Amino acid sequence: MAKLAINGGPKQINKPFPSWPVFDDAEINAITEVVKSGAWGGRWGPAWWRSFEDQDEAVSKDSDIPQVVLFQEEFAKFHDVKYAVACANGSVAIEAALRALGIGSGDEVIVPPYTFITTATSVMHINAVPVFVDIDRETYNMDPACIEKAINKKTKAIIPVHFAGQSCDMDAILDIAKKNNVYVIEDCAHAHGSEWRGRKAGSWGDLGTFSFQSSKTMTSGEGGIITTNNKELAMKCFSLVWIGREIKKPWYEFYDLGWNFRLTEFQGAILRAQLSRVEQQVEKRMENARYLTALLKDIPGIAPMKWDERATKHSFYLYMLRFDPKTWGIPRLQFQQALAAEGVDVFGSYPKPIYHNAVFLNREIDYRAFAKTCPVAELACKEQSIWFNHPMFLGSKSDMEAIAASVQKLWDNITELR
Repeated sequence: MAKLAINGGPKQINKPFPSWPVFDDAEINAITEVVKSGAWGGRWGPAWWRSFEDQDEAVSKDSDIPQVVLFQEEFAKFHDVKYAVACANGSVAIEAALRALGIGSGDEVIVPPYTFITTATSVMHINAVPVFVDIDRETYNMDPACIEKAINKKTKAIIPVHFAGQSCDMDAILDIAKKNNVYVIEDCAHAHGSEWRGRKAGSWGDLGTFSFQSSKTMTSGEGGIITTNNKELAMKCFSLVWIGREIKKPWYEFYDLGWNFRLTEFQGAILRAQLSRVEQQVEKRMENARYLTALLKDIPGIAPMKWDERATKHSFYLYMLRFDPKTWGIPRLQFQQALAAEGVDVFGSYPKPIYHNAVFLNREIDYRAFAKTCPVAELACKEQSIWFNHPMFLGSKSDMEAIAASVQKLWDNITELR
């Protein structure tokens, strides 16, 4: 008689994991207040540039301050930076950050191949060149040794992606950047509330960028934000997002070739409520991730990704395993399907590194050549990496025990899958 659910046996887990997004009356009331106010978009005026003013010049906080402005200030304070500029999404946040630094045609920007595609295509949108460097086998974050090898006279910036929520090795990356006089833009799309040595992601580089897309650990459906401690860069980003306007200048004067990439008041209101839960949620996911790692440690062919102790807060946007198909004697997809049948839905990573996508083909640069220099990313996509989504880790310890029991069940009955 079959024991595994995929073969008709009893299912290991029969109750759902926590769903996403998490919300309550805080979001509902905030949206209601925006609707009643009639101020659904941005109204040009002093309230919008109060975040860039000295404290003694700042507009007093009252009901006339837009939700987006209040959110920018609260997000900046929480993420250990002086300034934050909200925008339409995380992709345009990267593009604005690049342009604010003066990066453009022919410049090279170092990016990882194991990330969402817009980390690289944002570079291409400003006619710069993304240069792909491999990832570290233990963390799937950018490998600093590979970064150093890729730098040349055309290199203007590095975009480390804090993948799955674990901060990159910012000590090594900043040392490399300083030595070679290049900028650092942190892609923090997975890293809301994450830390490196006690300081928040997005506060280490020249600029940081975040996403609030539907799957992120803070969400308003879409949205993004740029963080920095540099006032001039913050004001430049603000201008680019606000169609080229500048603070303290008339409404119909434009100084930069900017975009209309602003965040709405509805999104600002939702994100203020979402921000209030980030710290507690990060702690909960870290606690559950530690527990699950301990439960899985003795199962062959399953290796949770290394958690660098310098990453003092890890948002666990994803919990990742390295799966060894040789040890299990089955391909990754079969493992995923069998685990899903037991009640644990997982993802099998990106299907390929960024540079294999059609958008990179038939261009002046043969991006496929990077396959020779990014073997870790190639292997992660092809057969090794398995992702657990973050809502699972807002559950209980019994949920972690159920996940581990499901994996153990597959291993104990592996002959049913071979």
